[in-house]
Amino acid sequence: MDTFLLILGFGCMFIGIIGSIIPVLPGPGISWLGLVLLYFTNAVPANYWILSITLLIMVVISYLDYIIPAKGTKHFGGSKYGIWGTNIGLVVGIFAPIPFGFLIGPFLGAFIGELIYDSKNQKRALRAATGSIIGFLASTFMQFLVCVLFLGLYITIVWRYKDVLF
Repeated sequence: MDTFLLILGFGCMFIGIIGSIIPVLPGPGISWLGLVLLYFTNAVPANYWILSITLLIMVVISYLDYIIPAKGTKHFGGSKYGIWGTNIGLVVGIFAPIPFGFLIGPFLGAFIGELIYDSKNQKRALRAATGSIIGFLASTFMQFLVCVLFLGLYITIVWRYKDVLF
């Protein structure tokens, strides 16, 4: 049973890293689940401090994932129309059958939203759309970093209890 949980936990870590890049999968949440599965083994004693702190990190990062692209749009001069366009474009881009739709969607959404707000100022619309992409990339990088850190923690714990696990 411990071997199964160990493999399943490592699989969650791997899927979490992929999920940090692909917006459909909640990367940090899946990686955190991998840590939880590690603590369900009989060999690793429960450490509620680590689980609580990593849960808090996962919740904060997951919340920021929705906020940062919109803040990027606003920081680069976007209006509420651009922010709404970013969010709508992200949802449409995820399900659009085009390559990199999750990148193109927020950009086009912010651009179109800003053009609806002020059709004469295309430069501002382009700047706001660029801000949405920068915000999305920053959010993705933060998620990726957290998932890699969770993987490092997972490997450290496995290494510490390797004699009992294997």
